[in-house]
Order: sequence, then C-alpha cells, then structure tokens
Amino acid sequence: MKNSYNKNIEKYFLTLDASVKQAIRKMKKIGEKVLFVIDDKNTLIGAISDGDIRKWILSDQSLNDPVDRICNKNPKYVHEDYELKTVKNLMLDLRIESVPVLNFENVIIDVLVWDKVFRDGIVKPKKKISIPVVIMAGGKGIRLDPFTRILPKPLIPIGERTILEIIMDSFYEYQVSAFYLSVYHKANLIKAYLEEMTDRYNIQYIEEDKPLGTAGSLKFLLKTPHKQFFVTNCDIIIETDHAEIVAHHDENRYDLTLVVSHMNYQIPYGVCTILNGGVLKNITEKPTYDFLVNTGMYIIGRKVLDLIPDDLNCDIPELIKTAQKKGLRVGVFPVDDKSWIDIGQWKEYHAAIEKMNLL
Repeated sequence: MKNSYNKNIEKYFLTLDASVKQAIRKMKKIGEKVLFVIDDKNTLIGAISDGDIRKWILSDQSLNDPVDRICNKNPKYVHEDYELKTVKNLMLDLRIESVPVLNFENVIIDVLVWDKVFRDGIVKPKKKISIPVVIMAGGKGIRLDPFTRILPKPLIPIGERTILEIIMDSFYEYQVSAFYLSVYHKANLIKAYLEEMTDRYNIQYIEEDKPLGTAGSLKFLLKTPHKQFFVTNCDIIIETDHAEIVAHHDENRYDLTLVVSHMNYQIPYGVCTILNGGVLKNITEKPTYDFLVNTGMYIIGRKVLDLIPDDLNCDIPELIKTAQKKGLRVGVFPVDDKSWIDIGQWKEYHAAIEKMNLL
C-alpha cells in the first residue's frame, strides 16, 4: 500500500503538450514501454505505449503531434489502498509491465513496475510462437574481415555466447525450438560448433552449393509443411516482443512483414533550398528527418517463397519488389533504434558489446 508521493516516478510522466517524438525519446532514455500523460496537477490523463506509437507511425501521422491525440484515455490503474495480489493478477492477466497508483483525486503518487511487484524473480511470461525460425548464416562477413577469415560470422562471440546462440536463445524464450540455418561459407565449422546444442534446439540445415543471394536458399522451405517463417540475418539482434510481430503479421493478413527501425537523423549543416536559376529560397539549419530502416528480420509466407527462382541468385529486396508487383500484401512492423543491434561492421560490433553491457 502506498500513501505518499514518490518523486522518482516523474521519469514516467509526459505533459499533455509533449510530442510523440518526445515520448519516443523518453522511452528510449528510461528503457520503458509505457509512459503516463498528466496535467499540471499530476492527474492521470492517459497512457501511451510503444504499441500506440507503432500504430501512429504506421498510420503515417506526424511525430510532432501531441501525445494527447494518441494516448489511451482509459488506462489501467489502482488506488492507494491497493492489494499487491490485485496488482500481480492485473499484470499477469493483461501482460502489462507498469501500473500507476492514484490517490482518490486521481493524482499519480507511485508507479508499480514488474521488478518491484514480482520481487521473487518471476519473469514476465512470453506468448508462445508456433512458427519456425530461419537464420541466414551463409555469408562471408566481408565487412568484419579479417575476423571472418578464421571464424564464420555467425560464430563471432559477444560476451560468452556467439551471435548465433544469442539469436536462437531470443526465440527460445517464446518456446521456439525449430530452426533452419542457411549455410555456405565455412558451413562445416558452424555445424561442428552446434553439434552439442542439438538437445535444446531442433536444427536443420539448408546447404547452398553456390551463393544464392540473401533469399535464394529460402526456396527450400517449400519442401516443409510450415505456412510461414521468421527469417533473420545472422548479424542482428532485435530486442522486442517477437510474439507481437507475429500477431501484427497475422492480424493484417500480410504475406511478408519487414521489421523496420524508426531512426531520426540530423544533418549537421544548414540545408539550402533553391529556385530555378539558383536563387536561394530558404535555408534550414541542421534539419532532422525520420526514416524507417530495414533491420534484416522478416516474416515470410509460402506465397512469397513461390516467387523465388529455382537455383538462381535472389536477394531480399528483389523478392520484396516481386511480391508487391504480384499484388501480395507486404507490411512493416516498426521498432525503435535501441531495439535493433547490428554487428555487421567493426564499429557496430564494438557498439553492440557496449550496449549489451559486456565491456
């Protein structure tokens, strides 16, 4: 039971006039998925989640709009005379990670987060995923040369595990144990390393006789009974709820979903706009732009796999364009840039180690 104001909770607050972009930045800064919108008296107005922001981005709305337009005006909460058992049941039943505590004037006096409520170490349950995962592990990893002259890229260590193990473990949390590995470069090394892991994972290999691009080997999957597949590059880690990606894909009846990262880029110079003949119209100092960037993770259905040519080089961008031309449904699932870890180059590799607190 809580009956006094906790100043430490102010990091969870957004004012009514805060923008969606400010909400994104604050979520990244504090590492939380939910923020609470308040008025000038700290009265609860609503809650905004990463899912709300995702829907806003997908509806092509402005990130400069106020959070008042996007927040849920009927969020879950408890009053200051709450019972801990009630909060636990609320979090478990609705799969939510934070609940505001209100006094009887609807002012937020505390925020209960998962780790505080479940001090006994109970981990938030993850929804089961029933589709297999394909890891594209056949590339030469040229950008990580000379490391990859000795080790194939999937076996590059990050801390005490390889990137391949980290990817598989991230799906194992959702009770996924069926994996297909597309291999070519140093395939025998990869298979030898994974021999000792067959008790935990059901691993099947797609072995290329020649390089088939980033999508060519996926044609093999048509020989399996599965209707759709998670497909991921072997040099990325996506820290988001994988079950939400599947739900988004299924609910929208997509044939192919790209997991994309929302990125904000600032040009560090004044940008000039000119009229015909070179007359300066205006100059914008250090403008910022928002982009959705392909991360290298997808959900791909059988209709898309049918479009891959037999035994020919085919890359993912080419496959996506072909799917669109054929009228198939292609969608995106946005995540923030802090949820996407890329180790494809040395600079990114070292940044990934630091980001995962392994230095």
